[in-house]
Amino acid sequence: MNDKTKNDSDAFRALLLLSELEKGEPISQREIASRLGIALGLVNSYLKALVNRGYVQVKACPRKRYAYLLTPKGFAEKSHLAYRHLSNFHRLYRITRQDSLTLFRSLRQQGVERVAFCGLDDLTEIAYLSLREAGLELAAVMDDQEGSSFIGIPVVSLEEGVGADSGPIVITSLPRASQLKAALQELGVAEQEIYAPSYSYEEILR
Repeated sequence: MNDKTKNDSDAFRALLLLSELEKGEPISQREIASRLGIALGLVNSYLKALVNRGYVQVKACPRKRYAYLLTPKGFAEKSHLAYRHLSNFHRLYRITRQDSLTLFRSLRQQGVERVAFCGLDDLTEIAYLSLREAGLELAAVMDDQEGSSFIGIPVVSLEEGVGADSGPIVITSLPRASQLKAALQELGVAEQEIYAPSYSYEEILR
């Protein structure tokens, strides 16, 4: 990984972290790591750096949780990072859009009519556009943060989604792709039934 890619990757993780902390809700570092698909040690390292730079304030809460609050300086840094990554997101959009469209058209030719999404983030919407264009049906949406909804479809846990037998499962969260694939396999889903991105965010930035 060259220096530019490493710097872009670090900045992207910092943006993800600041966006998560912007909610201001009590949370543990382990929960943050799970939500963002980042190693626990990295989360701890990034949080220390953000606190040291004055971007985040920490407030202790019960049950070994903390409320990480963005300071005015932190909000400004988040805006700066978001602007910096706008061009990267455009590239990511193009690659994801074409890659997912190719996948869904291939599945359609194989006689598949419905699929399930696993992982919910900004890229899920891009995949859904390709899904509709290919003429497939979205049968279920699963994530380890169930309870919300996507285009009116309730987001269910991975256990519930796997049990629903909704067809092939397409991983639609690039940052957590490896983590989600491993979780699905632990639940007994065959590897050939899981379709994960063939690239990482870092590879797109090269």
